[in-house]
Amino acid sequence: MKKKVIAGLVFSALLVYLSIRGIDFPGVAEGFRTIHYGYVPPTLALLFLMQVLRSYRWGLILSPLAKIDQFSLFSVTSAGFLAIVAIPARLGELARPYLITKKSDLKMSSAFGTIIVERVLDSLTVLVIAGSVLLFIPLPPWLVRASVLFLLVTLALLAVMILMILKQEASLRIMTLLIGKLPARYAEGLNRLIRHFLQGFRIMVNPVLLASVAGLSLLIWLIDVLAIYLLFLAFGFQLPVTAAFVLMIILIIGIAIPTAPGFIGNWHYFCILGLSLFGVPRTDALTFAIIYHALSIGIVIILGLAFLPFNRFSIADLRRQAQSVDAGAQS
Repeated sequence: MKKKVIAGLVFSALLVYLSIRGIDFPGVAEGFRTIHYGYVPPTLALLFLMQVLRSYRWGLILSPLAKIDQFSLFSVTSAGFLAIVAIPARLGELARPYLITKKSDLKMSSAFGTIIVERVLDSLTVLVIAGSVLLFIPLPPWLVRASVLFLLVTLALLAVMILMILKQEASLRIMTLLIGKLPARYAEGLNRLIRHFLQGFRIMVNPVLLASVAGLSLLIWLIDVLAIYLLFLAFGFQLPVTAAFVLMIILIIGIAIPTAPGFIGNWHYFCILGLSLFGVPRTDALTFAIIYHALSIGIVIILGLAFLPFNRFSIADLRRQAQSVDAGAQS
């Protein structure tokens, strides 16, 4: 854990250096003064709407397991996303499933399974968008290769998830063989943990719910593109809508890399990289990255802090969930 945190901080520092190297800092300050700030409120409204839709979509994914009211879903989603941006080494990903178990009868492993479903569908949606963008604008070869690799991995995960829930008993028998050499108390606990985990995939065999979640995923990312485009207008960038799609895709790939809390470094570097494809000077691109990062992370922090009193947790809580098989077995 400590090694991952240190590695993330070092890599983040490297990306910060690469982001600011050769930058005209007076130009950055001038950029802050010349932004059309009238575009900021609608951008924040779109970012807020994304969070609302994310919580509603998660409720649909959870619905085969438990019916949870929308306030609780939004509350947990807000606190959970705060944990994602604030806690290093991706440990914050466990916050939402951990917190939702406090408001329902769900098992931690089942709730975490729904997060996997959400991530896979998000990845697939973004990759479909990337494929569509290719019809209108040539993407850099490295981005095409990365997208193809992510697509293959995502489709493989999707196929495995559907197979595991359709052929659950057969899947469990195979896993039982694999864990059979463990001591009996560990093998039994892990087997129970896997059974609960697979329950989180149940939406994958419900075509109506799956289509609804897929539609919401597409809507969420289209709203993100619109928010980016509004910021283009705020900065006076004469860029096509396709540029907003490309920047979103590159940024999603960039922030998937575990670095410092708040995606500091990778957010800025990959923003600059994406905008450079459309001829935006590095100084202007860094100014854009700073503002876009501040708005996106700012809305997450504000909502997270607002709902944190209703969703108490600690890093120790999440670490225990991540490391203890026995705890999951007895839950």
